[in-house]
Order: sequence, then C-alpha cells, then structure tokens
Amino acid sequence: MTLEAAVAETTRTLQALPMIRPAIDRAGELILATLQRGGKLLICGNGGSAAEAAHFATELVGRYAKTRRSLPAIALSSDGSLVTCIGNDFGFEQIFARQIAGLAKPGDLVVVLTSSGNSGNILAALAEAKNLGLESIAFLGRGGGKAKSIATVDLIMPGQSGAAAQEAHLFLIHYFCELIDAAFPS
Repeated sequence: MTLEAAVAETTRTLQALPMIRPAIDRAGELILATLQRGGKLLICGNGGSAAEAAHFATELVGRYAKTRRSLPAIALSSDGSLVTCIGNDFGFEQIFARQIAGLAKPGDLVVVLTSSGNSGNILAALAEAKNLGLESIAFLGRGGGKAKSIATVDLIMPGQSGAAAQEAHLFLIHYFCELIDAAFPS
C-alpha cells in the first residue's frame, strides 16, 4: 500500500464518523456520567488496542490538554505480572474478565477496544461487565465482529481496514478527552 492509499483509507474512515454520531454522543454521555459520579473506567484491548487503552487511561489519570483533577481509569493490559498470572492460571480469555470481576464497583464503565471484535478475552470482558450490571462501550472495527451488540454502546468504525479503525479509535479517544477537559474545570 502506498502512503497516499493509506492516507486515503484513514481519511475515508474519519470522514464517515458522522454516520455513527448518535453512538459517539451516547458514549460521551456514558463516559462523562461515569466520571462525574465518581466511577472509574476499566479499559482493555490487545496489541495496538492495548496501547490505545493505556493511552486513554493515561490521558484521564494524568492529563490531556489542560491540568485538571486526576480521573480514575485503569488499563487492564498494563500490568504484565497480573496479565500473565491470570493467563497462566485461568486462560488468556480471562485476562480482562477476571480483573473486571475483582476491580469493578457499581457505577464503573468497561471500555473495550478491538479492531476485529472477535477476541475471546474482549468477549469475556463484555460478558463479565454485563454479568455485574455494568455499562460498557465497545470501540470496534470491520463491522463489529462477534462483539457487536454486546456492549451498551457500539462504536463501529466505518470501513474494513483494521489500521484505519485503530486510528479512528485514537481520534475518538482524543475527542472524548476534549469533552472530559471541558466538563472538569482546572
């Protein structure tokens, strides 16, 4: 793929985001309501999506564009010792669900990121959120995969490119951070 083709693919995906505007608005409302009532975000993904989960948590606990109070968020893929313990003792599919079971409180929000929507550990995380009565947001790509319609809100990126979906996920993370910065004064 040429640079021009890659830019065009990502541009098409980003330009199509207004098609899912109702889901984006609902996800923003859920994130803000969770943080405003003192709940935390439990965020997870695999590979590049794990990096995006850590990025989102960093923007909340640290800061995004302005200094405001620290907000509670945990990237569930960031503790290598915990992930390998759970993977070894309970299986890789349980690495996020087990953490949600142990860390979540009523009023928390589970956020999953996956470009395929078919990862067993993401599906188990969404099932555990539902089991605990927690709301959830799924950042998805490629039509949503098996994860489609499990979360409270699906953010299914338009198009079939996994890379463009991840780039759109990061764009939306930053968009939500803008909303958060506006809602929580310095």
